[in-house]
Amino acid sequence: MLRVEDLLFVHPGQPTEYSFSFIAEAGEVTAISGPSGSGKSTLLDLIAGFLEPRSGRITLDDIQLVPLQPEERPISLLLQSESLFEHLSAGRNIALGLPPRTSKDTTRQKVGQALAEVGLSGVEHQIAATLSGGQKQRVALARTLLRNRPVLLLDEPFSALDDETRQTIRDLVKTLTIRHRWHTILVSHHADDVEQLAQRRYRIEAGRLELY
Repeated sequence: MLRVEDLLFVHPGQPTEYSFSFIAEAGEVTAISGPSGSGKSTLLDLIAGFLEPRSGRITLDDIQLVPLQPEERPISLLLQSESLFEHLSAGRNIALGLPPRTSKDTTRQKVGQALAEVGLSGVEHQIAATLSGGQKQRVALARTLLRNRPVLLLDEPFSALDDETRQTIRDLVKTLTIRHRWHTILVSHHADDVEQLAQRRYRIEAGRLELY
């Protein structure tokens, strides 16, 4: 279980004090919604380690996350933009999720397995810039598979996709979350994303999280 307890944060020069407490279970999608500027991305940045809270705890099972640097946390982050290197192939982008000294044969095998799991077998040599938006998100999810981290943060990951592709990627995220027992936390303005994906739902109002 991922547990956020009494996490307090204030942006310098701003009056709003954010206070966050919630839980996210393995194998489930937890949705965070709220108006623009309410603190949704702030919460993800706190969990990822890009911001430091004034006080509070973030724990994954028995691991304390707040003392850890972002690169040390068992977390992957998927944004609206796919964060791919456009000049690299799909396979090389995915391989960035592996430890640096992984052998070529192991890399080839694991990249192929990850591509198959996200439904993109055979595109490992295709340059990322030539992929569609949905394909890019699948490549980003394949890289997440190879990172093998139990927490997945999604910040408006479907916003740039058309309706049909959006539904396909939503279904894939749900399947992977269940299969790999991820603690998936979704930030989205879209009610359909929340309705179709989330088992647990929170809303931020005036800097406070409320279960709904």
